[in-house]
Amino acid sequence: MGMSVGAQDDYNVTMNVVPLIDIMLVLLIIFIITLPVMTHAVKIDLPRATNTPPPEHPAPPVNIDVQYNGTVLWDGAAVSPVDLRSYIADAAKKDPQPEVHISVDRSAQYDYAAKVLFAVQRGGLKKIGFVADASGGL
Repeated sequence: MGMSVGAQDDYNVTMNVVPLIDIMLVLLIIFIITLPVMTHAVKIDLPRATNTPPPEHPAPPVNIDVQYNGTVLWDGAAVSPVDLRSYIADAAKKDPQPEVHISVDRSAQYDYAAKVLFAVQRGGLKKIGFVADASGGL
């Protein structure tokens, strides 16, 4: 019975890189297929940067309240639809234009708010916002 202490066994100690190459080829094919899809540009009109400073004294905002029964208040005073259009036209002529804050009563019909919003947009005012408060508006 002999025992070989220092015998050399033939072991293959090299790493099998074939699976790694297969995975890399599959990933390369996936990237080649998906790359043209990802390069399509989406046309977006971004605002241009200007060096004009904002006005020192901005115009005070105009508050328009639409009540539950359709009554429209311009800065707290009730106005008719004809007066509302004339007020909007006067505000649109100002430079800079004032911001319009529209507040709608929670129980008002959507039609009342839509008519006021349409009149403001049609009148040429650009800075329009809705005001929501915890007391029941919008």
